[in-house]
Amino acid sequence: MTPTPPFQAPTGTRDVLAPESYEWEGLVATYAELAYRYGFSLVITPIFEDVGVFVRGLGEVSEVFRNEMYVFTDRGDRTLALRPEGTASVVRAFVQHHPTTPWKAWYVTPAFRYERPQAGRYRQHTQLGVEVIGTDDPLVDVEVIALAHATFQAAGLRRYRLLVNSMGDRACRPAYVERLGAHLAAHEAELCDEHRERWRQNPLRVLDCKREPCVLVTAEGPMLLDHLCPECRAHFAAVREGLDAVGIVAEVNPRLVRGFDYYTRTTFEFVSDVLESAQNAIGGGGRYDGLVEELGGPPVSGIGFGSGVERILMVREREGATAPLVHRGLDAFVVDTVGDAVIQRLVASLREAGLAVDRAYGARSVRAQMKAADRSGARAALLYGPAEAAAGAVTLRDLRAPSDEGAQRRVPLGEVAGAVRALVNGGR
Repeated sequence: MTPTPPFQAPTGTRDVLAPESYEWEGLVATYAELAYRYGFSLVITPIFEDVGVFVRGLGEVSEVFRNEMYVFTDRGDRTLALRPEGTASVVRAFVQHHPTTPWKAWYVTPAFRYERPQAGRYRQHTQLGVEVIGTDDPLVDVEVIALAHATFQAAGLRRYRLLVNSMGDRACRPAYVERLGAHLAAHEAELCDEHRERWRQNPLRVLDCKREPCVLVTAEGPMLLDHLCPECRAHFAAVREGLDAVGIVAEVNPRLVRGFDYYTRTTFEFVSDVLESAQNAIGGGGRYDGLVEELGGPPVSGIGFGSGVERILMVREREGATAPLVHRGLDAFVVDTVGDAVIQRLVASLREAGLAVDRAYGARSVRAQMKAADRSGARAALLYGPAEAAAGAVTLRDLRAPSDEGAQRRVPLGEVAGAVRALVNGGR
């Protein structure tokens, strides 16, 4: 009988185990700390929503809605969708719960898109993001961009650029879209195969096309920045001045329209110089001044940002970044050959004292336990054998000392927590 092959992770997904997961943990912890400094609070929303949340949020002609969403009917005959991005769910939560504005929320969440898997892009990915709802102050746009920039800096990324644009608003964009449509109609035969058939659904999407035929056609056409109303022009100028004030260099890119229909005014994207130009975005976002109202809420403004954990870590690796991410490794690993209750109480007391402690199990040899201690990444090994039991002490060994000289000493049981903490904090 042929054995049943073991199950594998579904196509487009992956398992993340240690030590790679340490990088994930460090990045999320770093992002959470930065979000806290910027005054954001954590929001947790369901992984699936009524499909209408995304129909209204993304637009029925968007590529994500048409081809990439996971849509299903549950046992109550409700049509639901797995979250393809973070913003629409957070806006729905705002509409439902009416938090005080301006509401500043951050999140870390899985997102799902049925697309061709490639480096740093998976059908399930983990998105870091923020949303600010309830103010149209351009300084908020600057703060959101600054938080994204600080996140990439903290992750050790250096070879990236910030692109910014304005999408206009309901007052000025319709007239521009009409002008762009007239230009595309006159040059329809020159567009790429995809947009020659579909440009009428959303002319703005052609600006985002990286294929040469569309780039050449749109380069000769009208640009939205030249057709902004006075209010949108003033808003964009204030954003650029604000970025200059905090020392963030931005390149104006009039072709930057991002991928979702809800964007208005400020749009921005961070692109990496170590990735291919067609897929070089590492994060971005923009203002969505009509989305809250579209989902049944009041006519208030919003702006957000999102980036994929996988994407950031891939760029970090390609850049050879060495900046350490926040990761709390083990402080101590207990090596016990006696097996009495003393060590159980010691481990418990060290953990209660705030130290990260692990140990070996199964009465393994000293040699096997020391190998496990070294593999664990712990700073210290706490050896407890017959001699230590008789003395009421442990032998503390610095596993990361450059040599054996002074690397270990005997410490009374009552002083172990202080000795480990001193070692972890740089003492001996």
